Amino acid sequence: MQSLWMLLACAMFAVMGACIKVAADFGASLSQIVLFRGVPSVLLLAVWALGTGRKLRPPSWKLHLWRNLSGITAMWLSFYALSNLPLPTAVSLNYTSPLFITGWMLVSGGAQRDGLRSLAVMLGFLGVIGVLRPSIGQEHFLAGLMGLCSGGLGAAAMLQVRQLGRVGEPEWRTVLIFSSCVCLTSIAGLLAQGWNTPGLTAWLGLVGLGLSGLVGQLAMTRAFGSGSTLLTAALQYTTIIFAAMLGIVFWGDRPDILAWAGMALIIGSGLLSTWRTYTESRKRRSAVRPNRKPA
Repeated sequence: MQSLWMLLACAMFAVMGACIKVAADFGASLSQIVLFRGVPSVLLLAVWALGTGRKLRPPSWKLHLWRNLSGITAMWLSFYALSNLPLPTAVSLNYTSPLFITGWMLVSGGAQRDGLRSLAVMLGFLGVIGVLRPSIGQEHFLAGLMGLCSGGLGAAAMLQVRQLGRVGEPEWRTVLIFSSCVCLTSIAGLLAQGWNTPGLTAWLGLVGLGLSGLVGQLAMTRAFGSGSTLLTAALQYTTIIFAAMLGIVFWGDRPDILAWAGMALIIGSGLLSTWRTYTESRKRRSAVRPNRKPA
């Protein structure tokens, strides 16, 4: 059942990317797009937390500060890329975060320097080259760079989320604080840029991205909490496939063979890295598990 939840999450995140493009194409500003991504999560989680008597203030703000600096910056860069690049290209760049994590672990000595991990990183970034070369022209170079940077900063945000989990911070409060900060940065952007008056199509895109992002977040949380972590993490790459299909149907973005190969390399390297991390975690757990004495 968890696989169905993860497929729903991936489909919703692909729809969210499509809604971002629609909203941007029809006059919504980047600040408005970011605002509508954060508001539904804040409203839902705040009402739920207050209704169940949960404490909103975290015991420490330090880890939340670093998580929000990297995560919010990654979101702004990612949304900029989604607004200016073909949908499958932007989504593929966003899903390079696991490659950055693996690369950082190899460089810092946080993981064994084995051939499989090194191969995963090399194949993944070959895939990035394959996705970028046929998909963007010189006028879109900045958007492509922003999309790749969003993957790197997203990796830093993931590492901070893991640290928050290790110190016992509940997921709902991490998401609530992050979404609240997302809204604050979007309001600052609106104060600097002013409020655009979007047309009906842009409004539909803004509402659609907020709802699809919220449903995707909830479905992903349910998927990771109810089944195999390995299967769930592997299925997240179907977002790239869903995005490619939406790009073909609604924008006529037909990736050529090199772009398809690049997407396949990004997916394959991510799966390889995920599998390697999972198997090593199982080995560590088995090693520290106390041996039972025979009865």
